[in-house]
Amino acid sequence: MPKTTPTPALSTVGAARVRSPRLFWLLGPAMVAGVAYLDPGNVASNMTAGARYGYLLVWVVVVANVMAWLIQYLSAKLGVVTGESLPQALGSRIRSSWGRRLYWLQAELVAMATDVAEVIGGAVALNLLFGIPLLWGGVITGVVSLGLLVVQSRRGARPFEVIIVGLVVLIAVGFTAGVFIAPPDPAGIVGGMVPRFDGADSVLLAASILGATVMPHAIYAHSALSRDRFAPAATPTPFTPGSAAADLEAGRGVSTRRLLTATRWDVTIAMVVAGTVNLCILLLAAANLAGVPGTDSLEGAYAALRDGLGPIIATLFAVGLLASGLASTAVGAYAGAEIMSGLLRVRVPLVARRLITLIPALLILGVGVDPTFALVLSQVVLSFGIPFALIPLVWLTARRGVLGAFRNRPATTVLGIVSAGLLITLNLVLLWLVFTGA
Repeated sequence: MPKTTPTPALSTVGAARVRSPRLFWLLGPAMVAGVAYLDPGNVASNMTAGARYGYLLVWVVVVANVMAWLIQYLSAKLGVVTGESLPQALGSRIRSSWGRRLYWLQAELVAMATDVAEVIGGAVALNLLFGIPLLWGGVITGVVSLGLLVVQSRRGARPFEVIIVGLVVLIAVGFTAGVFIAPPDPAGIVGGMVPRFDGADSVLLAASILGATVMPHAIYAHSALSRDRFAPAATPTPFTPGSAAADLEAGRGVSTRRLLTATRWDVTIAMVVAGTVNLCILLLAAANLAGVPGTDSLEGAYAALRDGLGPIIATLFAVGLLASGLASTAVGAYAGAEIMSGLLRVRVPLVARRLITLIPALLILGVGVDPTFALVLSQVVLSFGIPFALIPLVWLTARRGVLGAFRNRPATTVLGIVSAGLLITLNLVLLWLVFTGA
């Protein structure tokens, strides 16, 4: 995308007058982080929920995206105001070296589990579209994601954002096309907005939807994406309330308040897109796959769509799944690299970092583990990491010593605590149901 200098507006930072770009040019990081809400784990959870229970869990998708808006905004705000990612902020505050290593270990396992789901999704899509064996499909997905990371590291945040947004368009078209061909029942949608369950399995699916929606690596990634996107031209002194805020603004040429306004719009747009696509996936399954056997797997859902709505809709679904796997695994690897550098203060070469999280996914594909089972298992691992990302995020963004005048308002902190508590509780329910076989 050619670089265009928009007509600037003027704002004042301290004694200096700086030129602020238009709001549109400040958008982007949230859409990249939002890819985590459109990964193959989301597809599997929402398709299964719609196929098994129809419109019953529509309300879960809506609630999950409302909570996701708040959580992603807090993550982005941390990166914007402090110029640090969440892993960096924790790395500088966890005094014990062993404490940092243990925290990194759980976060690294989360990154690996994320990569398993995303690489498997890409491999399944390549198998459906071209008949490529799953193992080789995983290799191709990993190589393409590495190419996307090279773009990010060498060309900067903006070109990376443009590519990811392009993939999001493919995801949206691929997963929503079927809804226009075979529309859902409006009365069913309205009925699905009433919170309720239908047995333990529906609770398990609800927890899976929430776990696949609010994922730890998206929280780590968004703070780093905002930091990188709005990096000052000159490195300022470390952030402290007061003068350092002015240093960051002067280096960026944009006031922090303007960036936070842009961030709210950015997160809102990203969550509307992600929420709409996730809802369409569930509605597509509820309207066309309810009661159809074999739709509890991605391959089964593809076959059912092909038989029920035709090969074009099924192919678009597979293309959306491929774009989902490619985009989300690139963002997941970016998050993994940030986790390692922020907590261990070690920077690993890009290729080596990509291999660290890619190898477990390829091993799973190579030994013939059922892809859908591996996706479900990856969501269980992600559930362990939710508290370690959510609790520090709410704590840091509520502190005056971290965000200064931009710290959370009391109501925001309360909403953050409630959202974190609800998500942690439901993920504990998910773990209990899985391990007890209830």
